[in-house]
Amino acid sequence: MGITARGVGLLVAAVVLLAVGFRFAYPELALLGAAAGTAVGYALVTAAWRPRLEVTRHAEPDRVARGEPAAMTLTVRNTGRLRAASLVAEDRCGGAGVPVPLLRLRPGRDTTVRYDVPTARRGVVPVGPLRVTRRDPLGLVALSRPYGGTVPVWVHPRIHPLTAVPTGAGRSLDGRVDAVPHGSITFDSLREYVVGDELRRVHWRTSARVGELMVRENVDTSLPRLVVLLDNRATAHPDRVNGVAESFESACEAAASVVTAAVRADLPVVLLLVAPEAADTTGFTAPGSGTAGSGTAPLDRLAAAQLGENALDATLTRLRRDRPGDTLVVLTGPGGQGSLGRIGALRGAYPSVVVGVFGAARPAQATDLVVIDAVDGAAFAAEWDRVRRW
Repeated sequence: MGITARGVGLLVAAVVLLAVGFRFAYPELALLGAAAGTAVGYALVTAAWRPRLEVTRHAEPDRVARGEPAAMTLTVRNTGRLRAASLVAEDRCGGAGVPVPLLRLRPGRDTTVRYDVPTARRGVVPVGPLRVTRRDPLGLVALSRPYGGTVPVWVHPRIHPLTAVPTGAGRSLDGRVDAVPHGSITFDSLREYVVGDELRRVHWRTSARVGELMVRENVDTSLPRLVVLLDNRATAHPDRVNGVAESFESACEAAASVVTAAVRADLPVVLLLVAPEAADTTGFTAPGSGTAGSGTAPLDRLAAAQLGENALDATLTRLRRDRPGDTLVVLTGPGGQGSLGRIGALRGAYPSVVVGVFGAARPAQATDLVVIDAVDGAAFAAEWDRVRRW
């Protein structure tokens, strides 16, 4: 609750009038002071009344690529029995305010506002909460309260179509990637039997030991597995334009393009970030793990990705130990050229290593690595389709 300048002036006048009226026996001045004090008290009571409002939001859509249109529809309904008079409302969209008309909203009625959400930059745009300010009729006191929650709009990096997808270490004799519904003959694990499983896949020895049917799970070793490593170290993207590292934005677009191309080709893909991921400054954390069973979770993570501290050595050690795939795609900036030697040491664990360098002043030099120098995501996509030495 805040007292306006007019309210402060009237309160000071009330105190002065009361003091002078009682001190010098002027009942008229004391009466004026009492009236001024009563007005301030009435303003406090009026502003303290909390209107009953119901706020609903609907983003159309809530996930878009950078530059695509997105809109937010806000509906405010008066669920109380009194008319919501003297209300001023403003919705928050990113860092800007959007006025919402609520003056004299009748009981049971609602008002709807639709406005565009800025999508010029990749990121997570927080929308809300609605700030409703109630003022007294005299404008002496103003009380602001939040209504409704905050809804995120995920602005994904732009996706550039890729026609060539790495095929990993294993191929069929006719040149196509094998796609076996239940895996190839390579044993992976055991699981409980479910209705519909083929009896020939039952592992009878284990089933007799545990007392229930156990089924063999096989894996398709010929199916390529992609690992996309996004270098989000601040040292890898030192150049800034208005506080934005354009090389990092291009690397995010390239990562989104590779992940989307792999998902569309039904290839397993894992998205990893060098610097640890943290909750976004807006309070939203991208859902999902690093595995792209669908394109949604990785693209949300790319929307919320931020530059962080140096953690390259720990990341390379984890990649060498875990080996989550057979084709490694590393996307970095001009500051990451000095790390190409350490990335090249992963060739023993990954048969194919592709490195994309964005925003570098001169071409990167590396042996036994496929290096793509690009100025942005579109140039990377064009060069990616041209270079097929996976």
